[in-house]
Amino acid sequence: MSDPYAARPSVHERSVDGFGTVRVLPLDARADAEVIHRWTSEERAVFWGMNGLSREEVTAIYAHMDTLDTHHALLLVKDGEPAALLQTYEPEADRVSECYEVRPGDIGIHLLLAPAGPAGPRTGWTSALLDVITSYVLSGPDRTRIVVDPDVRNGKAIARFLRYGFTAGPSVVLPEVNLPGVHIPEKKARLAFLTREAIGE
Repeated sequence: MSDPYAARPSVHERSVDGFGTVRVLPLDARADAEVIHRWTSEERAVFWGMNGLSREEVTAIYAHMDTLDTHHALLLVKDGEPAALLQTYEPEADRVSECYEVRPGDIGIHLLLAPAGPAGPRTGWTSALLDVITSYVLSGPDRTRIVVDPDVRNGKAIARFLRYGFTAGPSVVLPEVNLPGVHIPEKKARLAFLTREAIGE
């Protein structure tokens, strides 16, 4: 079966032993709309904050993000199949900066995994994808620490990050954002951090 993503340039690529080859592609808001809308509409993605949005609304959100220098959306593709949606952001340009002391070298991420297939839970899936993500976001010499801010109710996500090696930070309240064309409700989040030293990069 041919890889429908083969012609698209990647910003990072890594082969993980026993898992496969993962490519990190800039998200194409229109071309990837069907996949992303399907993922974000599922009940399991309720903490992503896009449940109930139409495909056109999701496309518009990511088309807007594509105009920003501080926030980026990326699609992780494993052996030609979509595997995760990754968003990276500069914490000092994000509402999270109101909740903790941002350090030089910090980079924030949001991660939404593709749904499990008919075979059910996938052992090692998150860890393998986080190996790729950390090697990508910490690839620059000026990047020294990853910040995540999952919803406090999202115990599964918090547990995944802590198992991988993130250090738990405080529970915080991310303030509401209400700008023309952009509304993000208040969010109670649990911060967690992963340093370059912790993973031996």
